[in-house]
Amino acid sequence: MSHDASATPSAGLDTTAANRLMDYFDHHDQVWLFGYGSLLYKAGFPWLECRPAAIHGWARRFWQGSHDHRGTPGAPGRVATLVPEPGAVCDGMAYLITPAVFDQLDIREKNGYLRFVTELYFDDGGREEGLVYIATEDNEAWLGEAPDHHIARQIADSSGPSGPNRDYLLQLAATLRALGHADEHVFALERALLNLERGG
Repeated sequence: MSHDASATPSAGLDTTAANRLMDYFDHHDQVWLFGYGSLLYKAGFPWLECRPAAIHGWARRFWQGSHDHRGTPGAPGRVATLVPEPGAVCDGMAYLITPAVFDQLDIREKNGYLRFVTELYFDDGGREEGLVYIATEDNEAWLGEAPDHHIARQIADSSGPSGPNRDYLLQLAATLRALGHADEHVFALERALLNLERGG
């Protein structure tokens, strides 16, 4: 997987400008986009085709801060990003889009996420080169690893312009189940959150 923008890892909290330097797909009429977080259940952009897919060597983790969607600058929530993990498979959804959608996506993903080129493996067979937004550990909104109950508490306490952080987690878990996929990290956080809400 490669990042094809000219920006350095210190692109800042707002990565919009850095992502717009990426020209890898500029001459493509159509591009496959991989979604693994809120894009799974709330696309919010026009797409031409939608197919279940996965990428290899990456694991979904709630290690990224959200200052603009599921939290605030003073009280960030936690949302999903991808971290390298040999042998891991991250299940999600692939959307066929036109490059015109990048402007909208760059703004949506501006809180630390950068565009990366990746290989997509479709559930029904075949593979295609595509794009994925990832917030790496060197971005300014990175929160990193923590015990499940600590992450669940932060999620329970956080809310932002896009709604409560808990809704993000619960909708992601429900969508993964509906697609027939298991993600132990997501499901463990879901259990911890529901346990907190029950007073456990």
